[in-house]
Amino acid sequence: MLPDPVELTSRLVRLNTCNPPGNEAAAVELLSPLLSAAGYELTIAEFAPGRPSLVATLRFGPEPPLMMTGHLDTVSPGDQPWQSDPFDGAINNGLIHGRGSSDMKSGVAIIVWAALALAAQRPAKAGLVLALTAGEETSCQGAEHLAQHPELLGGAKAVLVAEPTGNRLMLGHKGALWLKAVFRGVSAHGSMPELGDNAIHKAAAAVGELAAFSFDAPPHPVLGPATLNVGTISGGKATNVVPDRAELSLDLRLVPGMDLAGARARIAGLLGPEAELTPIAESEALWTDPGDPWVETVAGIIGQRRGQPPQPAGATYFTDGAALSRALGDAPTLLLGPGSPDQAHVTDETCRVANIPEAAEDYLAIAQHWCA
Repeated sequence: MLPDPVELTSRLVRLNTCNPPGNEAAAVELLSPLLSAAGYELTIAEFAPGRPSLVATLRFGPEPPLMMTGHLDTVSPGDQPWQSDPFDGAINNGLIHGRGSSDMKSGVAIIVWAALALAAQRPAKAGLVLALTAGEETSCQGAEHLAQHPELLGGAKAVLVAEPTGNRLMLGHKGALWLKAVFRGVSAHGSMPELGDNAIHKAAAAVGELAAFSFDAPPHPVLGPATLNVGTISGGKATNVVPDRAELSLDLRLVPGMDLAGARARIAGLLGPEAELTPIAESEALWTDPGDPWVETVAGIIGQRRGQPPQPAGATYFTDGAALSRALGDAPTLLLGPGSPDQAHVTDETCRVANIPEAAEDYLAIAQHWCA
């Protein structure tokens, strides 16, 4: 008997898989017996001790499989008080409440439901691979680990990512390059600043340079322009001490076609040798041509189910899809999931209950077409 995807979402929300520390093993322990009983071959892939991703594979036929992917970790509930326990998974007023309900335990639940439903039908054309990852919220660590071991991915030729899109089909997202820039100086007494070298002055000058910076890449027709944001600035020990260290964090969002290494080199050239640059997170942009035959097929399935064809759209966040698509030879990759994008990472996170069975049936219809 198939589990109810709404109830499965609630069960997943009740598991605290906040990252850090992660504890994705609790979700793996919940889902593994369901998939194993349906005939899926399971592989546990740890990117660090106690940080497992789960890969489940079932080959229904000789052709290359479809991949469905979602992450098991969530961000923490944060410091703001919640109206209810963030891990109760309560269902009321048409909403599932709790951390991860939208981002993205509802997505994981519909993946598993569709995989179990397809296994019961035993199609004969192609197989299915599920990649349920750890560490997505910290630079897609689990997906990057799987990308280093592509033999675990079963040679999939297309990828569905169940990130929160409100059940709107999305073709990709911008890339992200987060950098830490450290500036060094020489400390001295605040009454004799001429004896020191003020690191905050150097950081402030860098902020001015960054505020005037613009990328030379043209805007993407759907995703828009590449952007740069100075997210944090810190430095100094006391008012009466010339600071010998200051630090900035930078968030660059890159459009398809922009190279991560090239963007980093441009920032390094702009800031000069005074800035020690260290990457915090890196994820290339993801974009699948709307004219790709599989994309057209999926758009047709979604359009038929919704009563109107989907318009090209992209996500504001980055996903595991970029790493997995790269590992699979730039396989066409689409984002589609029941969570609401505006609920990701917020206090009192919720997911619309009605979105979950709709997304589950979407995934089953897409998998049926690929596998049968």
